[in-house]
Amino acid sequence: MRLYVLESARYYVVPTPQKRAIGRPEDAARLMAAIAKREQREVFVVFLLNSKNCVRRAHVISIGTLNASIIHPREVFVPAVRHSAAAILIAHNHPSGVATPSREDIAITKRIQKAGEILGIDLLDHIIIGGESHVSLKELGVI
Repeated sequence: MRLYVLESARYYVVPTPQKRAIGRPEDAARLMAAIAKREQREVFVVFLLNSKNCVRRAHVISIGTLNASIIHPREVFVPAVRHSAAAILIAHNHPSGVATPSREDIAITKRIQKAGEILGIDLLDHIIIGGESHVSLKELGVI
């Protein structure tokens, strides 16, 4: 199965087995890298998961600038509610090649987590990729 991620006038094609669950941050980082590896701007993506943590859809929420992407929890949860996601995983890239989260990354992660609690849609993780590395905000204790 291929996952097609629509963003304005282009599709990102992300190969992913239909029944393979996201079990580790590396799994999500690999999916995000397939979307944003050549991007020179920040790309923020939400992956919609079923109850077994299998990716069902992915949506590009924002394409920002070289070092920033403006997002709001409502844009993250519109596709999640529309497609009845059991959980979400969010990810974005740092074109600088440094995956270290900024204060803004941590703040928006907490806001999205709170919004998800209200909606009953779990935020499993926020993955940041930069160059060949990635950071899981869940592993850092933010989530």
